[in-house]
Amino acid sequence: MSSTLTRPAAPAGPARTGGPGRRTRILTLPEARWAAVALLLFLAALPMQLLGAPWWTWSPLYALTYLTGGWEPGWEGLKALREKTLDVDLLMVVAALGAAAIGQVLDGALLIVIFATSGALEAFATARTADSVRGLLDLAPATATRLGAAGTEETVPTEELTVGDVILVRPGERVGADGRVLDGASEVDQATITGEPLPAAKEPGDEVFAGTLNGTGALRVAVERDPSDSVIARIVAMVEEASGTKAPTQLFIEKVEQRYSIGMVAATVALFAVPLAFGAALQPTLLRAMTFMIVASPCAVVLATMPPLLSAIANAGRHGVLIKSAVVMERLGQIDAVALDKTGTLTEGTPRVTDIRPLASSGLTEDTLLALAAAAEHPSEHPLARAVTDAARTRGLVLPPVADFTSAPGTGVTAAVDGRTVAVGSPARLLDVRTGASGPAAELAARLEKGGRTAALVVLDGTPVGVLGIADRLRTDARSTVARLTELTGGTPVLVTGDNPRAAARLAAEAGIDDVRAGLLPQEKAHVVREMESVGRKVLVVGDGVNDAPALAAAHTGIAMGRAGSDLALETADAVVVRDELATIPTAVALSRRCRRLVVQNLVIAAVFITGLVIWDLAGTLPLPLGVAGHEGSTVIVGLNGLRLLRDAAWTRADRHR
Repeated sequence: MSSTLTRPAAPAGPARTGGPGRRTRILTLPEARWAAVALLLFLAALPMQLLGAPWWTWSPLYALTYLTGGWEPGWEGLKALREKTLDVDLLMVVAALGAAAIGQVLDGALLIVIFATSGALEAFATARTADSVRGLLDLAPATATRLGAAGTEETVPTEELTVGDVILVRPGERVGADGRVLDGASEVDQATITGEPLPAAKEPGDEVFAGTLNGTGALRVAVERDPSDSVIARIVAMVEEASGTKAPTQLFIEKVEQRYSIGMVAATVALFAVPLAFGAALQPTLLRAMTFMIVASPCAVVLATMPPLLSAIANAGRHGVLIKSAVVMERLGQIDAVALDKTGTLTEGTPRVTDIRPLASSGLTEDTLLALAAAAEHPSEHPLARAVTDAARTRGLVLPPVADFTSAPGTGVTAAVDGRTVAVGSPARLLDVRTGASGPAAELAARLEKGGRTAALVVLDGTPVGVLGIADRLRTDARSTVARLTELTGGTPVLVTGDNPRAAARLAAEAGIDDVRAGLLPQEKAHVVREMESVGRKVLVVGDGVNDAPALAAAHTGIAMGRAGSDLALETADAVVVRDELATIPTAVALSRRCRRLVVQNLVIAAVFITGLVIWDLAGTLPLPLGVAGHEGSTVIVGLNGLRLLRDAAWTRADRHR
């Protein structure tokens, strides 16, 4: 959950400034600048060549394309070679140069541009993730008001706070440190930490967290943790650790590419050197070796892999799922367990009125009860108040005028409506004050709260007249999504949430989930994911808030809900559901699995072509033009086969799990 529920007009205690000014721009990265130059040079040379311009007009542009796009991966490949590793980028540069050596300059330049662009996008994604991790600390205010022994106030940087200090948190301020309330009452928006959809009432003895947003009351808080050990600071550390220790991922083909590439290079050298050692002529020997290198090069194998993955990424993007890389697209199809956040993921993340229960003795209708409550709540900015007024607006009710409005943190609101006093708020507080915690109103409120709803008592002129039930609403496609994920993975998803167990259990039952882990802090969510993965599961985590980021980073694959997702969740996740359509997640998983099957088909096709051409070259005399034609033909075939996943029909079939 990432939305801010309490909206003060002018927060005191300035927060650290972050935002767009601190986010890396793509052209500030050298990889992106080199890739852009290579692309522009390629686009300038291509039309000249296709229109039949003299070779000297476009060949220098292609040469510069090779230089600007290929020098960096080539240099990194040479450094890897020094570490006794044959890097795929170096092979692609060599293959591109080999293509140019036999006259296929266009193909080689295109290969260079593709790899340079891929490297730039990877560098950009890495930089943005680092930006978001650093920006997470901006949630905590830069300063806090520390109280002295004589009650004096001193504004100090939050990093100077120590355990035992007492700070004053005014209405609308963010809490400066983890601690415990000594005095005062308020409601604190803890969505960034726990994911709860509603602000939590805070009284003396209750715990508060740095970076959470205070409501309308003032709090005196005793600092219990050093700022460097706050929950927010630990989230930062966990995300950085999980991102850094996550096992390096590779495309399926890259797992065998090292051996294949080393073998190909060794065979090419041997095919050239051995005949020369036995007195063969230089020119035919060099021609045979060059032909072998071309027909055995990994170009067709790489293109057997990339077009299906890139096509699947493009198709998913058109349907609202942003997959950040080809590696992620491949990994998505490997998942066999799912962990879902509740607020903002399975639910809409916005409290709504679910029950309107007038007491029989009141003589009021549902509309009359709702109109009275909405009129009293209308001046309030509390999320429960907005839920009540939105419900009245949806029913088209006309709200009577209001006077003498007052609000008490943790209790509710009171107002004069048509000359009568209406109070709306916590049943426990209002019943204790007015009528005692018993009777029909208390029983009705208890039933609603037992069902996972927040109960709001409505009191008219000192007499309880009804109870409203308010809850976060399950997304319309949540149950079907859970069923489809269960079908795909062979097991029911797990619900991991910071919300209270009763609310979590109610939503889980509605969604068809029986494994519920509630009341979790961010580090505990990540621990649940690690526990699942420790027994060999490949876990997909779906979430939207700052509190989900450690779990998203620790998971085999993480998906963030895009509409209300926090910056950190969006950057940490491997994929983003841009349109907030939960049902697209199982479809994307099914598309990834279909893509993997298509990759295997392409690898078989490429292997058949390569094997046939290599045998021809070794056992007979394969003409170089025919070898190039066979090599390029296999590349075209596997490329076109992979492009099938661009069609909308591919998404439709994945949606139906065909």
